[in-house]
Amino acid sequence: MSVRRLAEAEVQPQAFSFNRDNAAWAKKKLKDYPKERKASGVIPLLMRAQEQDGWVTKAAIEHIAEMLEMPMIRVLEVATFYTQFQLAPVGTKAHIQVCGTTPCMLRGSEDLMKVCKKKIAPNPFELNAEGTLSWEEVECQGACVNAPMVMIFKDTYEDLTPERLEEIIDDFEAGKGDSVKPGPQIDRIYSAPIGGLTSLTEADAKPTKRKATNAKAEKPAATKAARPASHVATTSPAVETPVGKAASKKAVAKKSTARAKAATPSPKKAAAKAADAGKPPAMKKPKQPDDLKLIAGVGPKIEGILNELGVYKFEQIVKWKKAEREWVDGYLRFSGRIERDEWTKQAKALAKGGRDEYVRVFGKEPR
Repeated sequence: MSVRRLAEAEVQPQAFSFNRDNAAWAKKKLKDYPKERKASGVIPLLMRAQEQDGWVTKAAIEHIAEMLEMPMIRVLEVATFYTQFQLAPVGTKAHIQVCGTTPCMLRGSEDLMKVCKKKIAPNPFELNAEGTLSWEEVECQGACVNAPMVMIFKDTYEDLTPERLEEIIDDFEAGKGDSVKPGPQIDRIYSAPIGGLTSLTEADAKPTKRKATNAKAEKPAATKAARPASHVATTSPAVETPVGKAASKKAVAKKSTARAKAATPSPKKAAAKAADAGKPPAMKKPKQPDDLKLIAGVGPKIEGILNELGVYKFEQIVKWKKAEREWVDGYLRFSGRIERDEWTKQAKALAKGGRDEYVRVFGKEPR
């Protein structure tokens, strides 16, 4: 691990204090810890100081050490250990952390660094001419299956190509960083396989029980061949021969079987009826369908499947009963994700007041 030091004295401010909102937040945050353990708040306070000024200054470290009644060296140890803390000024609009660990390197992170060198600056931590952009190479950031990826502030941008990273950098430089959707930059749901599930695709896969067999079981005795009907003597139409009795019983049995089949639905029809039990009501495609992708857990592919089921509006999802939620969950093979991701609650907020209501309820922008 490389040595991390505080920035030179000439760029260090003389003093630091949290602004009014952050000071109130810090006071509330420290109540999460016992008084004798308030030093546990050092990481969140350092992160809030960085969010306020863009980087962690020496003055901020001293101020936080005083707040937590810690020796300054202890706070400095934390700030210099974790690479999430910037110890020198970085780009005011974006600081891009490119993962260079093996999975990302094998998937093209070196090409992403070439983009940063071309569009920002030749060297890590070097600001561009306007002072708005900077970059660095970092160790694993935990999105290996979505390699290669970068982190900008608190968000990760995954499954990147050099061309896509150039577009993202341009958006942040233009002040449009909030419009860039974090997460996978391809048609993938979080870390799910590209192209959908390839294994464990059955919702309720159960092992079938095989009947025990006896290898030494005797073979069934050979049945005697029936004598040809031509060998049976018939003396009168009124006299029923053994062959005639068998034929009569067979005909009766055949009629009974036919009546039973008519009264009982076919297995295919019964299975289809059972499969549709709980299926939510569908609607025709409206002129202005809702953007279901605003619901966390719904990507372009899932939105397409919902549309195929006749689901186009947030109001429909709000009205789903438990059985209907379970049916959709099973149909999508989500294993309970609809309940965990609170689709109904998300849809209710979006239906009531769009993005503003979603932010009010969840404290963040919809994806």
